[in-house]
Amino acid sequence: MPEVERKPKITASRKLLLKSLMLAKAKECWEQEHEEREAEKVRYLAERIPTLQTRGLSLSALQDLCRELHAKVEVVDEERYDIEAMSGMEGRKKMFDAAKSPTSQ
Repeated sequence: MPEVERKPKITASRKLLLKSLMLAKAKECWEQEHEEREAEKVRYLAERIPTLQTRGLSLSALQDLCRELHAKVEVVDEERYDIEAMSGMEGRKKMFDAAKSPTSQ
């Protein structure tokens, strides 16, 4: 029996065209999603963080404001560090517990 040469259902140029159209559509969707995320971030920050009013403040009032802001940043950094340290400790504890469990031997 002679083998019949099969023709592809779609030509290579058509396949390439469809592939490029799909990539263009994916890029467009990704860019739109990125813009929406940025707009959502701006909206969220505007809602959660009031604008900083520095007009009309004296030098000493500005310095006090800076000290207050630095203190808040320091507290947040300490909390972030503690959370990261605790999550790291939990991960190590789970690995240690799994290593010494009798089922793993």
